[in-house]
Amino acid sequence: MRRPVKFLTCLFAGIFLILLTAGTSEADEKTARIAYAQWSCATAASNVVKAVLEEKMGYDCELVAMDAEALWLSTASRDVDGFVCAWLPGLHQYYYAKAGDHVVDLGPNLEGTKVGLVVPEYVPVDSIAALDSHAEKFDNQIIGIDSGAGIMRFAKEAVKDYQMTNMELVPGSGAAMTEVLRKKINKRQWVVVTGWTPHWKFARWDLKYLKDPKGIFGGSESIHTVVRKDLEKEKPDLYRFLDHFSWQPDDIHQVMDMIQKSGKPYQSAVKWIQQNPDKVESWLSGQ
Repeated sequence: MRRPVKFLTCLFAGIFLILLTAGTSEADEKTARIAYAQWSCATAASNVVKAVLEEKMGYDCELVAMDAEALWLSTASRDVDGFVCAWLPGLHQYYYAKAGDHVVDLGPNLEGTKVGLVVPEYVPVDSIAALDSHAEKFDNQIIGIDSGAGIMRFAKEAVKDYQMTNMELVPGSGAAMTEVLRKKINKRQWVVVTGWTPHWKFARWDLKYLKDPKGIFGGSESIHTVVRKDLEKEKPDLYRFLDHFSWQPDDIHQVMDMIQKSGKPYQSAVKWIQQNPDKVESWLSGQ
């Protein structure tokens, strides 16, 4: 009589383990790791993606901050599922080449973007070529962001190709760059910074891009969504949403402005998706 009891005990234990494993597998399928760079536009877009995944799709989404090159390499190595802040065709082309065939470019999620060197409107300089002759007025500095960003690579080329022997490119962060910009503008002092559109600074201050006669910063860019190679097979609903995620400059400017005012990226993103249900539904339905 003991053998059936032992047999049933083992059977139930086996069934329990199968159910437990199945539950774990299902839970794993509802997790997402989205990489982002700590730029204002990337923070806004990535938090909107997280808000949709968690509030509308039942996902547990982790946002992972890293530098520009790591966005691509972490996606290629499957450490993250993807990111929504790839600047193409020019700015991130170097990183795209390094990631090779291990990533999938889903195309633009935001068009009409731009990068370059930026000054306040009151500064009577209109071209990068004229910067070095006015170096002292700019304290001999171009205020940059994190050294790994693609725009910094172009800025280094600009310093070299425009023979700016009296100007130094100063690395930092997006937040540090805008703080220097704020202080200089408040005193109506001259300042030149690395700049890109979209960015909330263009809504707050009167700024202008310097002309780039050598074309170092390229033309119009787009912000693309990039995912790991096997995402469509493993998490088709996540892939489908990321593939259909796209919006307009006014949309992302609204989110960036909300974040600047509240200091709460995720809460601002949740509020925005609540205020824009039709846009969110178009991402989820693919229409």
